Amino acid sequence: MADEPMLAEQNGAIPVAETARPFYQAVGNEEAVFKAAHRQGLSLLLKGPTGCGKTRFVEAMAHDLGRPLITVACHDDLTTADLVGRYLLRGSETVWVDGPLTRAVREGAICYLDEVVEARQDTTVVLHPLADHRRQLPIERLGVTLDAAPGFGLVVSYNPGYQSVLKDLKDSTRQRMVAIEFGFPATEVEEKIVVYEAGVNPATAAELVRLAHAIRRLETGGLREVASTRVLIAAGRLIVEGLSMREAARAAITGPLTDDGAVGRSLNEMIDVYLPELDGAR
Repeated sequence: MADEPMLAEQNGAIPVAETARPFYQAVGNEEAVFKAAHRQGLSLLLKGPTGCGKTRFVEAMAHDLGRPLITVACHDDLTTADLVGRYLLRGSETVWVDGPLTRAVREGAICYLDEVVEARQDTTVVLHPLADHRRQLPIERLGVTLDAAPGFGLVVSYNPGYQSVLKDLKDSTRQRMVAIEFGFPATEVEEKIVVYEAGVNPATAAELVRLAHAIRRLETGGLREVASTRVLIAAGRLIVEGLSMREAARAAITGPLTDDGAVGRSLNEMIDVYLPELDGAR
């Protein structure tokens, strides 16, 4: 049943059915698209910059659908065995241990592969029979093919800003999925998010968002990423703890965004221009 609580929390899944809904502020029709795709057994591809809310969105959708959520942070060393499973020694016995993707297939959970392009392409090929009409997972080492349990969903995400010739999804993978594009929220929506998540007052949130917009307009090679909603929330939380707005922004925004001394000085100058030098605003 769609509203059954997650029973195997020890497997690393988040039990979503009996918890409060993760805070997510919709900015378009992304919730309707996700739920329609899930009902039809279609896999989803989420595209957008770092810190714009993709992971929180998946958490909220899993909660709404009453499905367990298993999240995998993809990286260069991620192997097929890491996703599917492997034989391990336990005492004097060799036992098979399911990987997160296999657990999701068996349990009817949503499997979320975060930054999927970081995984090797030979690893992501295992997703193909799951992402199309077959909805099956072949496990070569066991000599079996699993049919996805009802409620299973496959969701992957990546940041197009990092894509390159060597790090991109194969066309054969992309065309098996329904895509949802994410960007940073509109000003008023982003301010509400910062207020809710950081606990600052609306005026402080407005100042932080105004600074973020200025940084996002910059054209410089020293910034790998611009100021995300995530770093604004971190700055807001430091402000709640009593740091001044400028101190909080230097720690939560300038530091994470760049290691380049010149770029860092430029960001700090922008902070001095855009943010008042006041004690922490609660």
